[in-house]
Amino acid sequence: MSRSSVAFVGTGIMGGPMACNLLAAGYVVTVHNRTRSKAQAALDAGAAWADSPAQAAAKVDVVITCVTDTPDVQAVLLGPDGVIEAARPGMVCIDMSTISPDATVKMARRLAEKGVQLLDAPISGGQKGAIEAKLSIMVGGPVEVVERVRPILEAMGRTITHCGPVGSGQTTKLANQVMVIHTLMSMAEGLAFAEKAGLDLETTLAATSAGAAGSHSLKVLGAKVLAGDMAPAFMVDLQLKDLRLVLDHARRIGQPLPGTALVTQLLEALAARGRGRDGTQALIDVIRQLGRDGA
Repeated sequence: MSRSSVAFVGTGIMGGPMACNLLAAGYVVTVHNRTRSKAQAALDAGAAWADSPAQAAAKVDVVITCVTDTPDVQAVLLGPDGVIEAARPGMVCIDMSTISPDATVKMARRLAEKGVQLLDAPISGGQKGAIEAKLSIMVGGPVEVVERVRPILEAMGRTITHCGPVGSGQTTKLANQVMVIHTLMSMAEGLAFAEKAGLDLETTLAATSAGAAGSHSLKVLGAKVLAGDMAPAFMVDLQLKDLRLVLDHARRIGQPLPGTALVTQLLEALAARGRGRDGTQALIDVIRQLGRDGA
């Protein structure tokens, strides 16, 4: 696909940097966000503003959405003033949110009635990956449509993987979240154990990161824990949203996920203490508290 106009709806922690990377790659970008101030970085970088998703989609062939949850995507794509009101045959919608695979398939059918193709393309890599255009992008949809928009995806991510038909990208992302949450748990438990045992945490982090325990969670979030930094690269509330999607889908297909259910409960305990907007590395505080309760 040649450099062209793209609409981007959802310029939050992830979407904002992604829209800026499209601008840097030479795309003409129109943005919309429920809160205009959160689009300011993209506007400052040269994006145009639209007052609604429909207005953003009116003159483009590709619309990207990166919003919080399934109902948000449904509203942006199919609701009043939604993208569907500006739909034209040949338009491609790329949803980069993490949402329900089943809802994705249903939305794809609705959009197909207007001649619009929907790709589900959820992302992994966190805010750092979004800023550096190094995201992993998991794409579901017709392969020919994926190839058509691949240059757009490559402006935002380092690894673009076609996972299968529509809905496969979301299902792959849910599998990714199962794996991520266990590395988060291992970081929290390992550092809490080391701390309670009286080890120097800087030394422990350096030693374990270099060995078989090494992971993104240990290297990046472990360093945040040592610095006492609980600011979110990914919020507890958003992780819980993803895990609820995982557990709902797991129930539907009949696959028990006992470890995932446990971590979900621990994160829910954190959220119940008013810390849902902390970063997921704050899980260590729940583990620390268990140690204090048992002392």
